[in-house]
Amino acid sequence: MKQDSGYKTRQKEKLLDYLVRNKEKHTNVQEISAFLTAEGTPVGTATIYRQLDRLVECGVVRRYNFDGKTGACYQYIEDDNDCHEHFHLKCTLCGKLIHLSCDRLSDINQHIFERHGFQIDPSQTVFYGTCSECSAE
Repeated sequence: MKQDSGYKTRQKEKLLDYLVRNKEKHTNVQEISAFLTAEGTPVGTATIYRQLDRLVECGVVRRYNFDGKTGACYQYIEDDNDCHEHFHLKCTLCGKLIHLSCDRLSDINQHIFERHGFQIDPSQTVFYGTCSECSAE
């Protein structure tokens, strides 16, 4: 990973640590900022965005822009990460983003390609609705 002398090493380490520990989900700048503040290393959002942009450029983090209304989400990626292979569910009440690997949706993806000549990008495909926690409330 490239070193950035303008960004404190402790902050960078904490940011990357947060992303690695949360690699199973998408996170946003507000969540990262709250974590860093709670850890005693508050960082401005502009600095977090800059650092995330560098991590995206290095291929360490993937950026997702789903709808034009909400900010981008970020996810730490490993060599074997196949996030581009599955769809996403987004709760319109709490904002939770869920990775969805489902054979039926893969079948639909294949059907649309074979019958309609259209290749869907699952990493950019989001189904909106209500998650199980919000439905239970």
